[in-house]
Amino acid sequence: MADVSAPEIAAAYDDVRSDKTPTTWLLLDYTSDKSNALTVSATGMGDLDEVKAKLDDGKAQFAYVRVKYANDVESTREKFILIIWIGSGVGVMRKAKVSVHAADVKSVLRSYSIDVPAREKSDINEMEIVTRLQKAGGAFYGHGNNRSATQ
Repeated sequence: MADVSAPEIAAAYDDVRSDKTPTTWLLLDYTSDKSNALTVSATGMGDLDEVKAKLDDGKAQFAYVRVKYANDVESTREKFILIIWIGSGVGVMRKAKVSVHAADVKSVLRSYSIDVPAREKSDINEMEIVTRLQKAGGAFYGHGNNRSATQ
């Protein structure tokens, strides 16, 4: 099990979720290579590119991100995603534990629309993530595309 009991994790989560703060993401890191304890290593006010810049190829990390997107010219939405990052240089034992630890992280960072497993920074593609969020939201009808019932 991952130790996600550090109070700063819950505080950073609440900060990202709040509409009253500018914080849009948080990043969790293990406290050491041998530890199963997670801590907040960074927070920020930027977009997915800012988060990607913080991901380390030598680490397994978890990022919780507010994503803003438009369904059409008249509406915007904000949804939350959970990125489960396993960098290319992560050891075999840590890789094996991440899937189990992800369940523990999800119990604390519990409100999100989709999770995004990533091993390469190219796996975190904003357009693909927005498409997944639109589909998960259930209210996306395209941009004027009228599909017939026979399709």
